[in-house]
Amino acid sequence: MMISDILSQARRNKRRKRVGRGVGSGRGKTCGRGHKGSGQRAGRVTRPLTEGGQMPLFRRIPKRGFNNARFRTEYQVVNVSALESRFDAGTKVTPAVLEQAGLISDATKPVKILGDGDITKKLDVEAAKFSTSAAMKITKVGGNIKTTG
Repeated sequence: MMISDILSQARRNKRRKRVGRGVGSGRGKTCGRGHKGSGQRAGRVTRPLTEGGQMPLFRRIPKRGFNNARFRTEYQVVNVSALESRFDAGTKVTPAVLEQAGLISDATKPVKILGDGDITKKLDVEAAKFSTSAAMKITKVGGNIKTTG
């Protein structure tokens, strides 16, 4: 048995802080809120990232350059091994068919076929993209690939 196993089980959920239970508790009188000011009062709301007069971090860091994260295309990926196990020979595999089979979650988003695994069945596969190995494996067994916009 490892010490980390014991520690992960012991006191898994943190006990709530019991405040206002007398001077001897260490959290009596002001209940850990200090004296005066908005922090002492109920309903106080402090803005996130407020640094008390210091120049906030997001204003200290220069804002330059371009980040493509907002504009990138995220593909739903399907391996040829999944096509092999889910479809019969001669089937026309489209994003709608893949969604019905449960291999992708949304037929409107682009699909990329990857080459992990083997394929022995002749399939007509339609997808936005194919990896080189996937395209080679599908065409090698006599199947057709069609790239959609």
